[in-house]
Amino acid sequence: MELFLPTAFVAFLMGLSALVVALVTYLWPTMAFSLQVVLWLSLSTGTVVVSRRFLPSARVANRMDSIEAKTLTAIPAGETGRVIYEGNSWRARCEDYVEEIAPNEKVYVVRREGNTLVVVPQHLLNS
Repeated sequence: MELFLPTAFVAFLMGLSALVVALVTYLWPTMAFSLQVVLWLSLSTGTVVVSRRFLPSARVANRMDSIEAKTLTAIPAGETGRVIYEGNSWRARCEDYVEEIAPNEKVYVVRREGNTLVVVPQHLLNS
C-alpha cells in the first residue's frame, strides 16, 4: 500500500486507528487482545483505502504548471545542461539534436523524463 501513498500519511492513519482502538478498549475493558488487533488492522486498512479518494491523482500531481525556463549553462544539441525552472535548478536535455542552446536563453519545457526536463529554445518555436 505504501507504494501508492506517502509513508508518513499511512503511519498517521495507523496511529489514528490505534487511538480509536485504545478508546474502544477503555470503554470495553474485557475486549480480547486478538479482537483489538483485528479491529486495528481493519481500521488502518479501511482508512487508507477510503482516504485514497481524497488525494490528488498521479495525473494531476505530475502536471507541470509552467512551461517556461531559462538556461543556466549551455546545452549542447541532444545533450544535457542546467536550467532554472520554477525557481529551482533542473537538469535539462535539448530536444533538438542539431542546435545548441546558449546560457541565459529562454526555453520551453516540452516534457519531463524522470528528473530531467526536455526543452526547446524559444526562437525555434517562434520561427
